Amino acid sequence: MLEIFKGHIAKFAQIPDDEFEEIIKFFDTKEVDKKENLLEEGQICRHHYFVLNGLLRKFFINEKGIEQTTEFAIETWWITDNFAYERKIPSEFYIQAIEKSLILYITQENQEKLLEKFPVMERYFRYIYQRAFAAAQKRIKFLFSLSKEEFYIQAVTNHPEFVQRVPQYLIASYLGFTPEYLSEIRKRHIS
Repeated sequence: MLEIFKGHIAKFAQIPDDEFEEIIKFFDTKEVDKKENLLEEGQICRHHYFVLNGLLRKFFINEKGIEQTTEFAIETWWITDNFAYERKIPSEFYIQAIEKSLILYITQENQEKLLEKFPVMERYFRYIYQRAFAAAQKRIKFLFSLSKEEFYIQAVTNHPEFVQRVPQYLIASYLGFTPEYLSEIRKRHIS
């Protein structure tokens, strides 16, 4: 499974095998059960998670008591509450496994030590953060410029893997509408 992480790093930075063996020591692995929370609102966010196998989501509970999904992470994607992680403060989010998952995780302290000892990992994480920021910008643009139906079509087109793996009520939560409305949209586009 660590080959997945090694291959992901290789997309952005070249690291010799002996250095990878040292780099991986900064991380821990964890098996996460379906519906298990890695982070809960009010907890200090201490970890940055990399999905080796499985599917995670980040969400918050809004003022009406409804879960609002803001992000998903499938294999080779990172997820955390960046704001709380960087500042070591209580999170406003939950991170939960949608499927049984295997993850790598690193603490903020270990990430700093890793970057100090292996500057090439600065390049890797810079690319990771740039991609995450770009994805967030695109999502905001879609939220403001597309109808709900267009937003759904865009999501399905760009990420068909989610349609297969993510329960419909979570897709509705991510897109910002009710499961019933999503069902109506799907009926129009499946027929």
